[in-house]
Amino acid sequence: MQHFYVWRFNKWKRWLVVVLFALFTATFIWFERDGSFSVFSNNQPSAMTKGNANESNIALTFNISWGEDRVHDILNQLNEKNVQATFFVNGEWAERHPDILEKITEDKHDLGILGYQYKSYLDQNIDQVKADLRKAREAFDKLGYEDVDLLRPPSGHFNKEVIELAENMDYKVIHWNVNTNDWKNPGTDTIVDTVMKSTTNGDILLLHASDSAKQTANALKTILPGLKNKGFSFVSITELINQAHAEPKLVE
Repeated sequence: MQHFYVWRFNKWKRWLVVVLFALFTATFIWFERDGSFSVFSNNQPSAMTKGNANESNIALTFNISWGEDRVHDILNQLNEKNVQATFFVNGEWAERHPDILEKITEDKHDLGILGYQYKSYLDQNIDQVKADLRKAREAFDKLGYEDVDLLRPPSGHFNKEVIELAENMDYKVIHWNVNTNDWKNPGTDTIVDTVMKSTTNGDILLLHASDSAKQTANALKTILPGLKNKGFSFVSITELINQAHAEPKLVE
């Protein structure tokens, strides 16, 4: 009888291994097919950091919080190369530069909100964050951009509570997964190398069009044709969201 029970136990272990392996394989295939995944369930708040990894589309995003000089060179580069991008601007900047905002949208680029004051949401309580988001929306509404629903929290700082508030206010929170650190002005070649080595299918790239980013426009002269030569297609964040199977992924 002892041998019988040992055999049954070993058989049970073998079946358990088979079942676990099958579950792992099925999960892996599902993730690969989908291209991205969410840490929480679909009913939980989440921020988009990447599109579909099975598609060659990528999204260039530019943050603007101050200045008005550098953005024109960047817009010219995008226009010359027929590249669509997404610009996140804060409400105060938008109110000071409505003409540049108009140029951005006339060139068919996506528009997103970067808060109102450009102050980290992690340095404010949730009521202050809510007030900032409301003020930002009011500013964009007055400028004639009532349908802006893309939000990038200032400095990319957020937590689950901030994302949940944003979603309740009908915003889609957009982060990134390729950070060029171009605002530090590390050198044109460094910015180019970071982008060319790091970019993969579905990526969201963070760049800046504020006056502090002095090397970004020159870097784009190499980045734009370089990424196209590697087979990537530039799309807006809205288009990236609308791609089949692209789901948001939470950054921790």
